[in-house]
Amino acid sequence: MNNAPTFFMQNLIELKKFIRHLASLSQKEILKYFRTEISIDTKADNSPVTIADKNAEEIIRKEIETEFPSHGIIGEEFGEVNKDAEYKWVIDPIDGTKSFICGSVLFGTQIALLKNGYPILGAVNFPALNEFIIGDNKSTQLNDKDVKVRKCNSIPNAVLLTGDYLNIEEYQNISAFNALIKSVKLFRGWGDCYGYYLLTSGYADIMVDPIMSPWDSLPLIPIIKGAGGVVTDYQGNDAVKGNSIVASNQAIHSEVIKLLNINSVQ
Repeated sequence: MNNAPTFFMQNLIELKKFIRHLASLSQKEILKYFRTEISIDTKADNSPVTIADKNAEEIIRKEIETEFPSHGIIGEEFGEVNKDAEYKWVIDPIDGTKSFICGSVLFGTQIALLKNGYPILGAVNFPALNEFIIGDNKSTQLNDKDVKVRKCNSIPNAVLLTGDYLNIEEYQNISAFNALIKSVKLFRGWGDCYGYYLLTSGYADIMVDPIMSPWDSLPLIPIIKGAGGVVTDYQGNDAVKGNSIVASNQAIHSEVIKLLNINSVQ
């Protein structure tokens, strides 16, 4: 690939291949430790981290630095470099570390490419499932096949997903969320990146995350949009600038936002 600043004007297919390459390398490293006895450290925010998280991010960083040395990188485990770069890569080596350490297969590696702060490519690789989804805001592919959010025209017919239910109470309006639970057809706690995988491949209708870091949210935005979905923060604002996500289809998104914020203090 060409390292010139205009590299994104090249064939988009080549960039997607590069992200797939990053996913393949990190998958091999992560699976070496999956369902094995490994030590678990606790970070300053009380979240867990393992050698698999750290090694996977290091591998991805090395490949990016070799291919695009002028680009910036933002990673969950090792911070930010080249802060003022026009193009930046965002890495969450294991989104769903709690799932990973519990032996659940519902974890993934998230990678995004930003231009001037906005995600233009996003991907999630699921090492234990051998599934790979990538989006560019215009289209989304799961294992090289186009996917779309499904048609759901009413809240009572919707499947609602979230991650840690306790986070809703800590960061958002829990009474409104509980009311939404009672309004939908089905509610499940399939969270982290796996919930967005289900949403964008047509198996769920609403995904809610009350609190997110940039490496959690930014890789998901091009995937959701590319699948024809709508993504905002919890209050309906730009998800890129927010610290939360509500994602659904065009038909019900505004109603979901309204229900989640009933009686909220803005």
